Amino acid sequence: MHASTTTPAPTPCFAAWQSWLAPLGHSTAATFRGLRQLTLAQIEGRLGAAFPAAWLAQNSKAEHSRERIFTQARTVWCWFWQVFQAHTSCREVVRQVQALFAAQGAGHVDAGTAGYCQARGKLPLALLQKLLQATFASAERAAPSSARPLLGSRPLRVIDASGARLPDTKPNRALYPPSSNLPAGTGFPYLRMAALFSLHSGALLAQATGSLLTGELRLFLQLLPHLHPGDILLGDRAYGHYLVAALLQAAGVDLISTVSRTRKVDFRRAHQRLGPNDALFRWQKGKTVVLDAAAWAEVPKELTVRLLRVHLHRPGFRAQSFILVTTLLDPVAYPAHQLVEAYTRRWRLEMSFDDLKTTLGMESLRGQKPAQVQKELLVFLTAHNLVRWLMATAASDQGVALESISFKGALDSFRQWSQALAQCRRPRERAALWQQLLATLAADILPFRPGRTEPRAVKKRSKYPHLTQPRRQAIDRWSRTKRRRMAGVAKRNARP
Repeated sequence: MHASTTTPAPTPCFAAWQSWLAPLGHSTAATFRGLRQLTLAQIEGRLGAAFPAAWLAQNSKAEHSRERIFTQARTVWCWFWQVFQAHTSCREVVRQVQALFAAQGAGHVDAGTAGYCQARGKLPLALLQKLLQATFASAERAAPSSARPLLGSRPLRVIDASGARLPDTKPNRALYPPSSNLPAGTGFPYLRMAALFSLHSGALLAQATGSLLTGELRLFLQLLPHLHPGDILLGDRAYGHYLVAALLQAAGVDLISTVSRTRKVDFRRAHQRLGPNDALFRWQKGKTVVLDAAAWAEVPKELTVRLLRVHLHRPGFRAQSFILVTTLLDPVAYPAHQLVEAYTRRWRLEMSFDDLKTTLGMESLRGQKPAQVQKELLVFLTAHNLVRWLMATAASDQGVALESISFKGALDSFRQWSQALAQCRRPRERAALWQQLLATLAADILPFRPGRTEPRAVKKRSKYPHLTQPRRQAIDRWSRTKRRRMAGVAKRNARP
């Protein structure tokens, strides 16, 4: 995709915002001087501090080395903007670029989306992974330090699995096949993802992907290198296994999880009692199909864990009982009530998945091939971290609890405030308006709703039946008999 200009000068770009958009170059600053609109520049100008701008600089050779409309930096920010706009279409991104060029008479931009889509496909996967790690670190630094008071202020990581529906293409179906319960040829390819979040900032640290045939524990093994000594991992009953506890202990990481349903717990057989419904147990090594024989042989034959029987009583609700397992054995350094509080706060991860899939629209990805799916997934996760970084900045600046700020409210406010930021001509005005935005985010506090529960059920219904065979077989084919019948109906309707 090229811009039609009368001179052989380099392709014009958004150089009027060079104070905000350093990676985009200086060759066409005069062309766009004075442009004041809500554009991609506001996203880069305000969220670009979350990672080094030099990472998006133009390459000296290979992909993204030539002067194009969709340079590497602009392509990345266009993709973020697309996600922030509720996963809008590629056409809308191109239309905005067209509008920018037309506003200053900078030349014609092709209306097709091929150039933008090709530029997205050329983005290096390693670059997107670096952006994810950098935005996570920025969100962690910006989050208020008061948000980490539990368990000796050790880093709390939360793990769980989710997924996304993919377009029904042959490459996607081969690598991410649909559920085996569906009739052959129906359903959509489905990507399973295990994600590692921070309880401190709500940002996402790492992800591991596979198909529906990939077990959650196998995805956990891919995330194990992202955990560091001193971390505490929070998980549901899928992680309350001997294998997980042993691997984490070997890595210097502790576990808090609920006990797997397959394990029967009898507190009368405890190795050592620490208090009411609080005791140490010795678990014996069993069998596993997750590790090979050599790796399983290196796992210790016995492991000491701490089990707590928890009873939650809330007025107006049925009492809940579950058993926690943890490798934090010291009852003085790690009191039982702090362990329970840390585990109950893991609901934050469920809300992060909701922000990703519902607010940002990650429930259905659009990549036609697995390689593009992986890049699209990283862009969604990085965009989520950017919003978390904005929320953490507002919480620290205004002195409020980070968990009380709405993710969707922060995203909506940033989109609307960008219109006003684009009209400011002086840096002092932009700085003052930015402070007002942070104050607005901190003032828009979520209501306090203790004990609120929502059923995992959908209300939406459809009048159309389910597709039980491939669409090519179910399509209503046109026949000669139907053609004659429709022609007769049209002739009868045409009579006076």
